[in-house]
Amino acid sequence: MDLLQAASEAYEKAYAPYSRFKVGAAIRTPSGAVYQGVNVENVAYPEGTCAEAGAIAAMALAGDREISEVAVIADATAPVPPCGGCRQKLAEFGKGDVKVTMYTLSGEKLVMTLAELLPGKFTAEHMKD
Repeated sequence: MDLLQAASEAYEKAYAPYSRFKVGAAIRTPSGAVYQGVNVENVAYPEGTCAEAGAIAAMALAGDREISEVAVIADATAPVPPCGGCRQKLAEFGKGDVKVTMYTLSGEKLVMTLAELLPGKFTAEHMKD
């Protein structure tokens, strides 16, 4: 499945009645499986879930534990990168060279790696005695 198509399909199902800022995400695993996620807002704004976190949760539920590629789409004037928390979540399951492609609805795109998005990431090594 094409990741842009999967992220676009997810985007259409986002629940963003408060900000009106819908986001769709899709992640691919090394096996080729694709998992989708959407942002889900809550009346207790800004409580909610990011699209990337939703896709990661779907991946984990299916038993997969590694991300090989990411696509994110939003209706914005420029491609929107994952928030800081989602960058850390993506880095938990993906290596630094994993490609993250960010799209706008008008077709503009920006490609970065996880390492570029999150230099100096926090890892389990930081927690060792």
